[in-house]
Amino acid sequence: MSNKQYSSKWQRLQEVLIITLLGDIPTIALGPKIRKLIYRSIFANIGRQIYIQNGVEFIGTSGIEIGNEVYIFRGVRIDGRGHRNNRVYLGNKVAIERNVDIGCLEDTVIHIDEETFIGPSVCIEGPGDIKIGKHCLIAGHSGIYANNHNFADPIEPIKNQGITRKGIVIEDNCWLGHGVTVLDGVTIGQGSVIGAGAVVNKDIPPFSVAVGTPARVIKSRLARVGVGEMREIRK
Repeated sequence: MSNKQYSSKWQRLQEVLIITLLGDIPTIALGPKIRKLIYRSIFANIGRQIYIQNGVEFIGTSGIEIGNEVYIFRGVRIDGRGHRNNRVYLGNKVAIERNVDIGCLEDTVIHIDEETFIGPSVCIEGPGDIKIGKHCLIAGHSGIYANNHNFADPIEPIKNQGITRKGIVIEDNCWLGHGVTVLDGVTIGQGSVIGAGAVVNKDIPPFSVAVGTPARVIKSRLARVGVGEMREIRK
């Protein structure tokens, strides 16, 4: 076994032992403090005033970075394994509600910027890169999927035909309603609102309100805003 393989296996064993032993300590006064203190030894970076409830699962912690004042609630799973270039970044004051699933796969960057809220039971999955901006609200049971299956050959099983991975960008100050699905290759422009249950399969211009399956823009939030005010908003 090479030194590199040995190091990787030891790192994974260390990660499993620490998370198994500490992950289920009840959320009493000392639980989150103990987790934060010892997790520093296995994460790529972990900031100040972190609150991690019991029952949170981390995999591939060497590729996970957590900023300051981040809240991660029970049942969350964050998986950074699969490749040494994988990276999951949670910016300052990000809140991840219960039962959220965040996963990379291969050569994937998932970046959630500061003061963004991820609601319960949201799924955020690579392997395409995913960038979620600042001050976003992602409501519960939404899905953000940065991949697509090829299916051109009707004979070959779809699972054997490979995937495409273009990536997804959700710009600053967007609100995705309950149960929104965002598909690969999409950019949702700054300040946009996506109605509950919508399926976003193409780009949404900034400051739009979009609804439906597939999502269509029904109005602009800038309709009553002057040119000067628009410049200020975009700063």
